Order: sequence, then C-alpha cells, then structure tokens
Amino acid sequence: MPGERAAFLGLGIMGRPMAENLARAGFELTVWNRTAERAEEFARGLDTATAAATPREAAAEASVTITMLPDSAEVEEVLLGEPDGAAAGMTDGRLAIDMSTIAPTASRAIGDRLGAKGIGFLDAPVTGSRPKAEDGTLTIMVGGEEADFDRAQPVLEAMGELVLRVGPQGHGSMVKLINNTVAAVNAAVLAETLVLAQKAELDTDALRKVMGAGSGNSTMLQLKAGPMLEHDLDPLFKLEHMLKDVRHCLREAEALGVPLRVASTAEELYSEADGNGLGERDFAAIVEVAERNSGISARKSA
Repeated sequence: MPGERAAFLGLGIMGRPMAENLARAGFELTVWNRTAERAEEFARGLDTATAAATPREAAAEASVTITMLPDSAEVEEVLLGEPDGAAAGMTDGRLAIDMSTIAPTASRAIGDRLGAKGIGFLDAPVTGSRPKAEDGTLTIMVGGEEADFDRAQPVLEAMGELVLRVGPQGHGSMVKLINNTVAAVNAAVLAETLVLAQKAELDTDALRKVMGAGSGNSTMLQLKAGPMLEHDLDPLFKLEHMLKDVRHCLREAEALGVPLRVASTAEELYSEADGNGLGERDFAAIVEVAERNSGISARKSA
C-alpha cells in the first residue's frame, strides 16, 4: 500500500520511470542499480527515495522488492546471489516481483528457490515500451498465486493501466514472450513492405492511411512505420532485447513441441540486424536489414 517501502532494483530505460511512478503514488523507495551513480542520482531527486549499495541492503526494509533487469541470469544473481542478493535481506513473508522479461522456466526456478525461503514471488513482465512506463499506463501480465497477486495490486496499479493475473507462476513470462514475438514478426514484415513501397515508388503516407483504415492496421504500423521511414531509431525498446525475447519464445515452443516457422524467420532477421551492430538501437532498426537486402533505403524523402 502507499506509504510502505518498496525496493526497486534496475533503473534502466523502463525501470526508472516505473520507479518514479511508484514514488508519485506515495511509496517510499530504496533503489539499487548496477551502475551505482544512476541509483544515487535517482535518490537525490526524490525526498522519499534512498540509494542502496547492494540488492540485499535495498530489500532489507522493504515489504516488496521489484526487479527490472535484462534477462534471467541478472534476475537470478540480483535476487539470489551470495552474499548480497536481495533474498538475503528479505524475511519470511516478504514478496518479490520480477517485472523483467525472462524465460518462463527460469522464472519458475527462481520462484521455487524463493518459496523455499518463505518469500512470495510473482512474474509480472510489462508491455507498452518507455512512453507508457513514463505515464504509468503499462500493461502488466502476472503469473503467480492469487493471494500474492492481490497483495501486489496497489504496487502494480501504480505503474500500469491494465494489470491482469494470467495464471500460475511462469504464465506471465510466457504471455509476454508470445506478445513480443507477434510484435517482432509484425515489425519485420512492416519493415519489408515499407521498403517494397519505396521500390514501387508509392506514396508511403497514402499507404499508411489505407493500412490504418483496413485489415493491415496494427500497433506496429502506428508506432514504428514513422520511425522506420525517418530512421528515428533512438531506443524505446532495444533490438537486442526483442531478439532475446523471440529466442526465449522459440526455445519454450520447441520444448512444448510447437513449431514457430514464421517466428524462426523473424529471429534470423533480428539476428542479422544485431550482427550488423544495431542491437542497441530501437527494434525499428530491423528496417535496415530489409534495406540492405533490397539495395535501397526506406528513409522517407524530406
């Protein structure tokens, strides 16, 4: 509840604005970041926030500990690493919420290890990219016990507009991977068709209006067509992170015996982009693969 202390571990592109929204909602915060200067700078700007030197120190006085980190290995280390992982500072009955996007198998394993220590755990990844993190309108999909979800709702609702329990532990992560894989495929085909439109000398503004009014409409069309055409690739969601999510989804699907042929092709395209040095750019940079393969630029004429 507002007025309680929460620990927030990971102040990156998404984590920082999410933590800021918790502070605005009235939560006291202890923050930690691998780059200590980032946590210290965050805390200087808020009377209700303090910076901690380790995850253990951050979690010690918090009733709920939130992680927002790049991948499974980082989440495991920050929560369970010895001697300074957050769990070492958490007592029986505390709650951990991982809002990173990691493999469901890893999420379940982390939850089992925390559960053995008497610590509740939710996997609660988000979708909406940086703008929605900033205005507190993320969609948050949550896996875990219903009692833990009920307990976490005030925290999650401070950061998200749609907060939904989607099933038991690991299901939040699986829903997120499926969602991101669909987005990755959509963005890849959008990039290729924008290059095709350029090759055909089409009016791309007219094309986008027609697609937007018809069955070709999508969130990716609305959010990424402009950046692709303008080559405005400042990262709202890094291409390397999208590639990571698609690969996680493919591995989970393979384990379940479900072939994802279209997603496999998208993985090849994003891998090519990453290999070309585009991993740190927004995933709209997938357009540069389509450009190279077609010998033209999709950059919109001024």
